[in-house]
Amino acid sequence: MKTEDLFERIKPISDDERPEKPVFSTSFLDKSVDPIDDFFTYSCGKWVDTHPIPEDKFMWGATWELIEWNRFILGKILEECAKKSCHEDKALEAQLGKYYISAMDLKLINSLRFKPLEEILYKINEMKDKEDIPEIIAFLHRSGIRALFRLEVDNDEKQSNKYAVYLNQGGLALPNRDYYLEDNFKQIRIEYKAHLKKMFELNGVEKEKAEKISETVMNIETEMARASRRPVKLRDPERNYNRVEMKDADKIFGNINMRRYLRDTELDKMDYLIVGQPEFFKGLSLLKEQYSLEEWKEYLTWKVLHFAAPYLHEEVEKEDFDFFRKKLLGQNEMEKRWKKVVFIVDETMGEALGKLYVDREFGEESRKRMHDMVEDLREVFVERIKSLPWMGEQTKEKALEKFSKFRAKIGYPSKFIDYSSIKITNDDFLGNVLRCNQFEFNRKTSRAGKDVDRELWGMTPPTVNAYFSPTDNEIVFPAGILQPPFFDPDMDDAVNYGATGGTIAHEISHGFDDEGRKFDLDGNLKEWWSEDDDRAFMDRAKEVVDIYSSLEVLPGLKVNGELTLGENIADLGGVSIAFEALQRRLSKNPEMRKNIDGLTPEQRFFLGWAQSWRESVKEDALRYQISNDPHSPAKIRAEIPAKVHEDFENVFSNLSSKKNSRFRKIKIW
Repeated sequence: MKTEDLFERIKPISDDERPEKPVFSTSFLDKSVDPIDDFFTYSCGKWVDTHPIPEDKFMWGATWELIEWNRFILGKILEECAKKSCHEDKALEAQLGKYYISAMDLKLINSLRFKPLEEILYKINEMKDKEDIPEIIAFLHRSGIRALFRLEVDNDEKQSNKYAVYLNQGGLALPNRDYYLEDNFKQIRIEYKAHLKKMFELNGVEKEKAEKISETVMNIETEMARASRRPVKLRDPERNYNRVEMKDADKIFGNINMRRYLRDTELDKMDYLIVGQPEFFKGLSLLKEQYSLEEWKEYLTWKVLHFAAPYLHEEVEKEDFDFFRKKLLGQNEMEKRWKKVVFIVDETMGEALGKLYVDREFGEESRKRMHDMVEDLREVFVERIKSLPWMGEQTKEKALEKFSKFRAKIGYPSKFIDYSSIKITNDDFLGNVLRCNQFEFNRKTSRAGKDVDRELWGMTPPTVNAYFSPTDNEIVFPAGILQPPFFDPDMDDAVNYGATGGTIAHEISHGFDDEGRKFDLDGNLKEWWSEDDDRAFMDRAKEVVDIYSSLEVLPGLKVNGELTLGENIADLGGVSIAFEALQRRLSKNPEMRKNIDGLTPEQRFFLGWAQSWRESVKEDALRYQISNDPHSPAKIRAEIPAKVHEDFENVFSNLSSKKNSRFRKIKIW
């Protein structure tokens, strides 16, 4: 069938689906609420009242509003590519267009059912011995199918100019070990077993056998969970860095033939590996002997079914959604298919799609203003380090030296990934996904042992997020987040310094949070603090843990202050540094000091920060977040960094009957 005819079978994205553009607005304020008493509701209450969680979401807020805005743009770009995909003179657009057509052609996908999995499942079923498991795992990992453990190739944390091979715990379908072992997740486990059974039944297994298989898979994953570390323990970079010389590998991996796995992933020439959780791999070694070859085939088959479900026919796709989105997170309806497809393309060919996005949506003026704001914040942070009363001079000197090598990447990478070698067809959706995954796997593993390329990015340009890389000592802000309500070139500086400035300073602060501070100026995991300064920092960090651990988000459910410590420190530092940067800017430009909508620049600063975290969330999703996410819930992020700021009460004294909030003031950076 011709590409033009295929495109005619795809329902176009209607202009009526264009979402509301997210903005900062004083119309979102609930002025019946005292800002010092309940700052989140004061800042965002009217927004919460007028923006219910959509049926196809489990949470809704500023981030999701911008994600939806960007997704509409990306969807239209893919639609245009699909119309032009028969014209090979534009190879990038042709690839993206064919990918989009293959993903949107539900008639073909439904007719194929499980056929796209035949080759993969055949390989698993043809295993003759448990000694073949490493070879099969290597095959699955090359295709992007997560099973047994995780392989990563990234900067060596103790030699940050070289890429190293990391092996970490993995292999679970539920979010973490607690879901398998804790009483409060008992109902989820019951639902999960029912889902396992249903998925095997859909794949043609009769009910009684499917029941037995679901029991086997559950037992294997539960034992893997017992050997896994909790999320809090995964935040300790030193404990999760265990260098193993290749000649000593067998001591760690026991009867798991890791050498065979590394041979099949072309990583066997490395001198050493970095093993995140040695006890997990020792547990796997024991587990291998406890189950038969047939039972391991069943586990591996499940990993394939679980991975492939979003790319298969609607019956399987719906069953996957019903458990992992509806029961686990509380999402009522599936998203429209084009939205899901945008996410998949961004995930697998993100810099190709991102290049077209940047060409259309991101101006150089925004990039320049971001760089200017970064420089303002950088100046404040330097002065903060110099004047810290609790840090000794020797540690200050090293901290300033580290910060002098810090850099910021804004908008998009200096060079984009070249995907032209990937074969993309308009009639093989799962095949396209697998080939993209194989390309990415090869791209990353081929750099193992080589010099680090500092120009590569860890997020795609349309991403509504930002990050700090401790091994690169850099912050990265994709174009996708540099739009309202986070960054608005038409808005006053006070709001932008609250929303974007606070976020930039948040990422800067990550370089000196409880994890980031352990990396030196070159991005190496290395002790550079004096014992006294280390103790002084941890005393202040404990105060942060205590405040956040006292916060109840649902009856009986409190924030995990240890899990969220790094993000909380970054939030506190972000607001404090950005507020001072705004004060300096207003001093240099007194004409900017004027009230807007009856609010002072300082008030608009705090409101800009809070409204960037406006959000409503389903209870199930909130429970998931508390168990897994190193970020505190958005409502707390909006409120606590403002309330513990030393100037907060003074800023809102004219609008409040309260004299102070119940939280003591904290200032780490």
